[in-house]
Amino acid sequence: MDTRELALDPNYPAGPAVRDAVGLQIADFLAARGPELDAMEPRAGELLRQASVFGAGGKRLRPAFCLWGWVAATGDLRAAEPLVAAAASLDLLHLSALVHDDVMDESELRRGRPASHKQFEELHRAAGLAGDPELFGRAGAILLGDLLLMWSVQMLHTRGPAAQVLAPALPLLERMRTEVTVGQYLDVLAQATPLDDPATVAELLPLAERVLEFKTASYTVVRPLQFGAALGGAEESLLNALAEYALPLGRAFQLRDDLLGVFGDEQVTGKPAGDDLREGKRTALLAHALAGAAPADREELAAQIGRADLDLDLTRSLIVSSGAVERVESMITENAAAALEALSRAGLGEDAETGLTVLVDAAINRVH
Repeated sequence: MDTRELALDPNYPAGPAVRDAVGLQIADFLAARGPELDAMEPRAGELLRQASVFGAGGKRLRPAFCLWGWVAATGDLRAAEPLVAAAASLDLLHLSALVHDDVMDESELRRGRPASHKQFEELHRAAGLAGDPELFGRAGAILLGDLLLMWSVQMLHTRGPAAQVLAPALPLLERMRTEVTVGQYLDVLAQATPLDDPATVAELLPLAERVLEFKTASYTVVRPLQFGAALGGAEESLLNALAEYALPLGRAFQLRDDLLGVFGDEQVTGKPAGDDLREGKRTALLAHALAGAAPADREELAAQIGRADLDLDLTRSLIVSSGAVERVESMITENAAAALEALSRAGLGEDAETGLTVLVDAAINRVH
């Protein structure tokens, strides 16, 4: 294991150096789990294999925000190995959420590969096991997600900072875990909202906005940034100032995700275009489309949502003509501006302000 400090670069705050350092931490931690699982039962190695494959990818934005929270609090561009391990543990938590999310959404792909439940399903068929392959696949993926959640905790406490450094930051991480789980439940609740009743459709936008806040904004930007700052000894005033920057940025991040889910290039995003629509996701983009569409278009759009044979071209056209794309793009711009304005008031050091400014661009001007 390479124990050298990670030298953070304000001009590339989520660049290759950060991604490689986080990836190395995750790969090393997971490799150390191999003998443990093998001693239990060699066939349990499938859990580790999938964790390792999926854990090798991703944008690493949550670890990056954690590391730059540390810089905001300390002014130090040197990230020692325990700090990088703490940041990397957030990506194992995220991977847990992705595995479970794919089960709930019945997604086929994740990061350009078959989703975990599809891989377990194929394992069942290839091995000629008894019972329903789909049930086996879902069960395997749920357990892998649970295991990744537990491993994220283990990684933090065994490889992260000392207990006295970690203690002030733990309440933020615990809050983050609660928020993302509640946000996911609200997402499931929103997905069950009927679209043929004007009264329930009217309630959809505020619910979608709460999902956006808890499932993404807080989980992706606010809490990772505050967690890193707390590891650096940040006072409450700095944590609050960082939240004023992070919350609108997190909103903008998810709004960009909504657009990519419908209009993105699946060769780049790693998921089929329109999956959010086929899965019936009640995103902020869809809520704005339903609110802005003419009655006949609204009825036609609602009829498409949640269908496996969804007409993607038609649905895209209806969303565009509703004005929702223009509205969401405007919201992204407004939220990014609010984040930058809050950052200018925060009184951070030059390196931290530069890095967090660049991260605004990385979060919203992306293709995956």
